[in-house]
Amino acid sequence: MDGVRAVNRFAFMLSVLITGAIAGAFVWLVLFAMDAGLDIIWDRLASWFGRFYPIPVCIVGGIVIGLFARRYGDYPEDLRTVMAKVKRDGRYDYDKIGRMSVAAVLPLVFGGSVGPEAGLTGVIAGLCSWAADRMRRFGSDLRELTEAGVTATMSALFGAPLYGFAEGMSDRPSEAHEMSKWMRATVYIIAIAGALGALVLLNRFVGGGMPLPHYEWDSVEAEELLWFVPMMLVGALAGWMFRVLDSSMHLLSGRMGRRPVLKPVIAGTVLGIIGVILPFTMFSGEAQAEELDAVWAGTGALVLLATGFVKIAVTAMCVNMGWRGGHFFPVIFAGISIGYGMSLLTGTDPVFCLCVVTAALVGGVMRKPVMALLMLFLCFPLLAAIPMLVAAFVGSRIPLPGWASDHDGETDSS
Repeated sequence: MDGVRAVNRFAFMLSVLITGAIAGAFVWLVLFAMDAGLDIIWDRLASWFGRFYPIPVCIVGGIVIGLFARRYGDYPEDLRTVMAKVKRDGRYDYDKIGRMSVAAVLPLVFGGSVGPEAGLTGVIAGLCSWAADRMRRFGSDLRELTEAGVTATMSALFGAPLYGFAEGMSDRPSEAHEMSKWMRATVYIIAIAGALGALVLLNRFVGGGMPLPHYEWDSVEAEELLWFVPMMLVGALAGWMFRVLDSSMHLLSGRMGRRPVLKPVIAGTVLGIIGVILPFTMFSGEAQAEELDAVWAGTGALVLLATGFVKIAVTAMCVNMGWRGGHFFPVIFAGISIGYGMSLLTGTDPVFCLCVVTAALVGGVMRKPVMALLMLFLCFPLLAAIPMLVAAFVGSRIPLPGWASDHDGETDSS
């Protein structure tokens, strides 16, 4: 009996490793498809048209997204909903994986200010549930297979294994799990290793991936510390602004009723017009952060600040008006843009500004300072952990209006 149990346990751990690798490979595949679509629409075709090209493309994108939603339904679900279903049920429905995958990519290739995390997490959760249903020999461990796949996806997508691990190990009803906490930790570590390994190998030998730059910071000077509180408050204001605008757009979308084509077309029109004026307000933000690194010094402080704050508003509009997706990558880019603007205004070290502003902003959006810090390690150095944690904590404690708190970051883009 012990031998059979050991074999089953080994087979399950091997399945977890394979599940993590599949999750990482699928993350790479979707990002690769996104890059290919962006290259065709925004590089090759854009060269034939003038500066107003974003307006017709975003309108067409709104039409395509709207018609797809009217035909197939409102996909993908937001990240919070996906995670809640997986933690509650130990599984996620997989009968509509194809349409979820297409719906996740459409807003990205048409220039929407949304991130890929919501769509990818839902698809991976569905694939893992499909695999688990065909591996019933592992009994109660099956729910861990789906949760391990989601954990691996979050780690691979954000390039932040500690964030994915912490998300997976977050508190849940203990009666739902027969596996010990230490065994669950082992499962998640194996899944994350498989996902990151697959992603790194594919990026190395095929190309693609998330090009969000990683910033280095050597030391903090006394004059920079004098600007810590102002930088933190600017970032916290931006985080508060996102939550309020997100809730406002959620309410507006609800007041408009179910208009699956009209709402994304309106959002696409606004997105295109703003994109002509402030191009960096479009797209999810990873590649744009790299581009901004090369030009920020000559862009102008007011333009950088406007780009960051307007991107916050555009992201809130997109995720609630039919351009369904995540908000983490656009919000991080907004913090980077605002941080660069503050650096030009004050003459302070740019990486110091980026770390503090972005941490306060993301802390204000997530309302979980430790999780915000773990996520931001994907692009900011460990040396900045303490000031970032303080900034994220302050951002998370800025009070929200009651109606904005009730919304709690969920979206309704039907």
